Amino acid sequence: MNGTSREARLNAAFVAVADTLTDHYDVVELLHTLVVECTAIVAATAGGLMLADPLGELQLVASTDESAELVELMQLAAGAGPCVDCFHTGTPVSVPNIATSASEWPAFRAAAREQGFQSVHATPMKLRGEVIGTMNLFKVAPGALGERDVAVVQALADVATIGVIQQRISAESQIVAEQLQKALESRVLIEQAKGAVSQVTGLSMDEAFETLRQYARDGNLTLHAVATAVVDRSISAEFLAELTRARRPAQ
Repeated sequence: MNGTSREARLNAAFVAVADTLTDHYDVVELLHTLVVECTAIVAATAGGLMLADPLGELQLVASTDESAELVELMQLAAGAGPCVDCFHTGTPVSVPNIATSASEWPAFRAAAREQGFQSVHATPMKLRGEVIGTMNLFKVAPGALGERDVAVVQALADVATIGVIQQRISAESQIVAEQLQKALESRVLIEQAKGAVSQVTGLSMDEAFETLRQYARDGNLTLHAVATAVVDRSISAEFLAELTRARRPAQ
């Protein structure tokens, strides 16, 4: 990515993240936008984002694709990995070479290498010392992110974190808990809708998600609303698949 296109992409990323911060913004859409834009800006291969639930346990909320999701879920199952360490310490964790990383992460190392990832950078999502989650960017090549990339990723994460925690201090804890719980519930519903679309149409899970997301954007709807409609069959999976096929350029 050259300097001009990088600056343009960076400006667009801040606008995209800020644009989601409406009165009734969709938390999942905000976080998915964040991880997608950061992945592109630093030329990462994939990304994932985890938030703490009301009990303080990390849960996967957004990812760019299934490969990142599998690695993140493996970390959560094992309770160990650079992303988990990032959450507990509130500081970035960079692993330039997963193959030679700390031996206390065997499950993470195995899962990451199986998906072809050789490096990862974990960025905390925190505000005033409170860590609410972590964003994780994976690459298929070894090497650490440069200082500028680290700063950019942290800045975008900070903007998104402010969006998640945008209430008065006196009501902050209750609002954060409600928003994070809603995000986690939305993700479960979206996963069900992705599966339904994929099963009926033959699309991959990633293609099914993009179909849901595009339909939501086109109709000025939330992902939660579209996923609900697919699950209760108010919108048919076949209809969404036809829209996706219609958008594809003619062969």
